[in-house]
Amino acid sequence: MSLIVDLQITSGHVDWSHLRDTAQWADEQDFGALWIVDHLAGKSMGGEASFEAFSWLGALAASTSRIELGSLVLNVWNRSVGVSVVGAATVAAISGRRFWFGIGAGTSPSSSFAWEQNVVGAPIAERLEDRHDRVIEVLSLADRMWNSNVDDFDTFLQPPHRPVVILGVNSVRLATIAGNQADGVNIAWNHPRRQEFIDATLAACGSRRFELTTYLPWSPELEDPESRIRHEMEAVGISRLILLHAGVPPR
Repeated sequence: MSLIVDLQITSGHVDWSHLRDTAQWADEQDFGALWIVDHLAGKSMGGEASFEAFSWLGALAASTSRIELGSLVLNVWNRSVGVSVVGAATVAAISGRRFWFGIGAGTSPSSSFAWEQNVVGAPIAERLEDRHDRVIEVLSLADRMWNSNVDDFDTFLQPPHRPVVILGVNSVRLATIAGNQADGVNIAWNHPRRQEFIDATLAACGSRRFELTTYLPWSPELEDPESRIRHEMEAVGISRLILLHAGVPPR
């Protein structure tokens, strides 16, 4: 399987009209999906502000026609578990396309990135195990809510295409959780333990279909299908490369 190349953009560096135009431009290119980040404020990504993720995704769903949409990653502490799952179904329903529901466990509350949650009164759990357990809650609720045979969720939105749940991981435990309960995993290509995480994920998921995805900052080299890095990714089973751009890419 050849590597699919996606694009990720961030808000806070340009206004909505530029983000919309970029999404429509990407819609006309060969990118498989357009991914966005989930921050409540701009400075974590070096910007001046940040759009709320699901509001932005809904606008992108209505502004594009072909390209799939994704989140990399939705912080499971920014919303209640139920709101996150219904939000993913909503984006899938508005777009009529597959939605890549990328989620993450959140950073340590002592990390510089946690200031967003602290200032709005949505603190992240202290214990790493509790942060991982929150991810399991999201995965479990999505599996039940999007199962038409479960009666508890009468009149909850059923997406026309079940979202693909991708778990961003930076530990063996999260990689194992992804392999057991998610549809795919996202691992930073430059992470020193990358292969360890890939191995743990594949050991847990067995023979079922599973998406191995990775990301790197955008560079001209990565647009070349014959680049050394892209061949290395394909060799270890990576199915999607997400090119991260701070703001919008040069046309």
